[in-house]
Amino acid sequence: MILKVKVPSPGESINEVEISSWTVKNGEFVSKNQIIAELDSDKATLEITAEQSGIITILVEQGVKIPVGKIICTIDTSTNWPSPSAKKIINENRLIINNIKGSGKDGRITKKDCIDFMKKQSCNRSSIKRPLSSLRKKISDRLVSVKNQTAMLTTFNEVDMTEIILIRNQYNPSFQEKHEIKLGFMSFFTLASIRGLRLFPDVNAMISSNRENKINFNYFDSAILGMHKIMNRPIVIQKSIKIRPMMYLALSYDHRIIDGRESVGFLCSIKETLENPIQFLMKGNISNIPKILEL
Repeated sequence: MILKVKVPSPGESINEVEISSWTVKNGEFVSKNQIIAELDSDKATLEITAEQSGIITILVEQGVKIPVGKIICTIDTSTNWPSPSAKKIINENRLIINNIKGSGKDGRITKKDCIDFMKKQSCNRSSIKRPLSSLRKKISDRLVSVKNQTAMLTTFNEVDMTEIILIRNQYNPSFQEKHEIKLGFMSFFTLASIRGLRLFPDVNAMISSNRENKINFNYFDSAILGMHKIMNRPIVIQKSIKIRPMMYLALSYDHRIIDGRESVGFLCSIKETLENPIQFLMKGNISNIPKILEL
């Protein structure tokens, strides 16, 4: 059976990705749930795993931009599987199974076959040079620039996403019907960030080239807000332990401009807004939700 592997959607509003790297070689044996590729989008890096074990055939080269839904490789699941001990050696050493001649029953590859093959290859060592993806190049340049030009610190907080999830679950069907896209969490974080920036405008500031003035902008990258995975965790609410969907927040900022008061205050405002969305996003009236969501 030939299994086709397609590019999944990495998130809302993303229609194209780039293959940043293949973690396996063409013709290599891959195991079920093994990571076979990494895809870059404008927002994140996505790992692709093998749905079944078999021989992989790569159809799209590294560095190529492709639309969501395109087939990037196939996995032949009908190949004679190597023995468990042989499969372990193959995966650990990234051996191409088609290059190994099996001596077991019906041509099955054994542990000895793998060891003999590796002995023959040990005298032929080589290095592999792979180009960086466009996203990785940009990240590399920006990180070096930030390190040389700023004094970066990071402050953390956590937010209870219960109320936002309730609103999202209730209004997502009608939102998707009207706008033809799912109602994501990013919209709520954007509104919360706008409120936070109004309260702490220095988070959107920069230092002038002569380092004598602080300039406030409508838009500037003085800080980056990181939103981690939502996970159910026990927390204490009014002296009782409750299980709530919690998310860690991380604000990395330029300490030359932003002090602890602004960074902590900004994160606290994000937390306050998301935990009380009716009060701070809907002007205290639940009937404003359809208007805010443009339903």
